[in-house]
Amino acid sequence: MSERDTEYILRAVDLQKSFGLTPALQGSSLEVKQGETIAIMGPSGSGKSTLLHCVAGIFTPDKGEVWFDGKRLDQMNEEERTELRRTQFGFVFQFGQLVPELTAEDNVALPLMLDYKVSSKEAYKRARSWFSKLSIEGMEKHRSGELSGGQAQRVAIARALVIQPKVIFADEPTGSLDSLAGENVMKLMMKAACDQGTTVVIVTHDARIAAYAGRQVMVRDGKVMDVAHETRVVR
Repeated sequence: MSERDTEYILRAVDLQKSFGLTPALQGSSLEVKQGETIAIMGPSGSGKSTLLHCVAGIFTPDKGEVWFDGKRLDQMNEEERTELRRTQFGFVFQFGQLVPELTAEDNVALPLMLDYKVSSKEAYKRARSWFSKLSIEGMEKHRSGELSGGQAQRVAIARALVIQPKVIFADEPTGSLDSLAGENVMKLMMKAACDQGTTVVIVTHDARIAAYAGRQVMVRDGKVMDVAHETRVVR
């Protein structure tokens, strides 16, 4: 392991990934530092979500290397990657993917309940603390069907952040929301992640959402084509 491998919390090197005969990634590389916020942009079918899924250990690339915190993620077995995703990574998807049978606080506490080192009492204490941070006080006992789209996404963000992950992966986190709700969700997510030093990797096709990140990476035809920097302070 070289010094370069530990300089970045996430590092993808020359990733290639195909689904059948269709190439999704064709030599994509990406480096992300601890605490950085980065937006991966590109049109539909460009490979941006595949890149995120490879870096997050959900997909295994056909070729190339994926490093997380100085370790080769792509060489881990499925059990090791599952443990990593459960304890070190938080995920926010376009439609939240809350468990509909559970209340909002149950959903947030769930990742902690899967960690046998955390008691049920402590899990719910930590879960409830996020409702005020994300401006959804009073929603604790509501199920997903009783929440607005914006409220459900905030619950999903709380669930992702409650384990204090090193990295949040957000795949089109505002794609199902109107522009105002999307802006509000992004402000809250970025501030909450910033407050605890969490690295954030966002996939989006929306330039307004990408502007919340400190750096933007463009993906086209399965390759990282361009890198743009923008400074935006989220308060």
